[in-house]
Amino acid sequence: MKNIFPLLIFFSSIINAQEWLTPVIEGYGKIKFSKDIAVQPENNLEYKLVYKITTTDLREGVNKGLNSIAHTINMLGCADISKDKVQIVASISGPATSIVLTDKAYKEMYKSNNPNSKIINLLSQYGVKLFVCSQATSYKNIEHSQINSNIISALSGASVLANYQLNGFAFMP
Repeated sequence: MKNIFPLLIFFSSIINAQEWLTPVIEGYGKIKFSKDIAVQPENNLEYKLVYKITTTDLREGVNKGLNSIAHTINMLGCADISKDKVQIVASISGPATSIVLTDKAYKEMYKSNNPNSKIINLLSQYGVKLFVCSQATSYKNIEHSQINSNIISALSGASVLANYQLNGFAFMP
């Protein structure tokens, strides 16, 4: 019986030694994927998701909410869910509003380039619609010219969330 325990640890470490993957949104939203785990994405479903991004927390060096979207896209990609079955929208507001700034505007405010510019570009190329609350940009005195060209100004973050949820999008907190 003593000899079995080391073998169990060895096989457990092999199973858990999967590599981190970013197959669709390269470099962001890393996942460990296995087809042998329950509750896999289903190919017969349409993935209509709406995210609310208000946090300034970081994950993998970028906004946690943006990284979460990349994580979802990578997970769906590993499960062979085609891009045409995925519609993702995000509402950016509150403390997170500054993530929408161009590098130039971000540098003027924070003395560095916007760490979110690349992931915003990659998500937009995939087809993610990123909206910023114009109420929040007004409160923060952010001019339209200071907003990344991949970001769409919406009347409010709440209108984005309400409209998309009422049109069948699942809310992703």
